[in-house]
Amino acid sequence: MVLFLLLQYKLWVGDGAVPEVLHLEKEIQKKQLEKNKLEERNASLAAEVKDLKQGKDAIEERARSEMGMIGKDETFYQIIQTSK
Repeated sequence: MVLFLLLQYKLWVGDGAVPEVLHLEKEIQKKQLEKNKLEERNASLAAEVKDLKQGKDAIEERARSEMGMIGKDETFYQIIQTSK
């Protein structure tokens, strides 16, 4: 009987006990979700880098949207709406 109680104690309270294992499994799931998000972000960044290295279209698009640049033979029009 004492041996049985000792084994039960180790199962529920000792190192590697059931509650600890359940907690670690939850942590693994959280880390896996975080890893998946980071992998998606890395894939997106890698695609953007590849796009920037291969062609001028991505560079031109970025220059237009982020820096407000226009092409050589283009005319810039700015429309300002007035409130009534």
